[in-house]
Amino acid sequence: MRTDIKPANIDQIVDAVRGALAEQQPLEIVGHGTKRSLGRPIQAGATLDLSDLSGIVSYEPAELILTCLAGTPLAEIEAALAAKNQQLAFEPGDWGPLYGAAAGQGTIGGVLACNLSGPRRLKAGAARDHFLGVSAVSGRGEIFKAGGKVVKNVTGYDLPKLLCGSYGTLAVMSEVTLKVLPAPEKSRTVLLFGLDDERAIAAMSTVSSKATMPPWPSMAPMPAQAS
Repeated sequence: MRTDIKPANIDQIVDAVRGALAEQQPLEIVGHGTKRSLGRPIQAGATLDLSDLSGIVSYEPAELILTCLAGTPLAEIEAALAAKNQQLAFEPGDWGPLYGAAAGQGTIGGVLACNLSGPRRLKAGAARDHFLGVSAVSGRGEIFKAGGKVVKNVTGYDLPKLLCGSYGTLAVMSEVTLKVLPAPEKSRTVLLFGLDDERAIAAMSTVSSKATMPPWPSMAPMPAQAS
């Protein structure tokens, strides 16, 4: 029978991991479970529910740094950033509705564990590129910290980037630090019609290599040809 373990702090995570290790029992690590259907079902005897590890620990808008607990809902983080005209530049999406869960329930720990990024990844980088620091518990029940609160903070192996995208198989994250960026003052969508494959690829390459919208005189559609 599966059991749910709901730790309220990192010490309780340590107890849960050590208990599972002693019993040779795998753990399923979830926040709100919005991505449980992503990939194969997990065969585990217990669920480590991190939803109580929620809240923003510190937010320094002037330094573009945010630290929060892993179970903090992404919607709460984005609301706090929007109040200061800032954003998570890797544009994480809300995957919950895709798998039958309610909207706005995904957690930042789940985003980082799955390295989820939106369409802006091509320019801004993936979630792992904005992941600065972490406090976590290893599979041996040991607390460790890696990274920090500045961008260039790694002299050895960059553990946060290793954990990002590991789907919880390497450690249980309890607290994470992220780089945030100013949000654009305005956003516009540009549609280009009538381009052949060569010009469409050229247009996409031009946009992805520039910070602002370029002029498009060379991207005009080719005149129609009689068949």
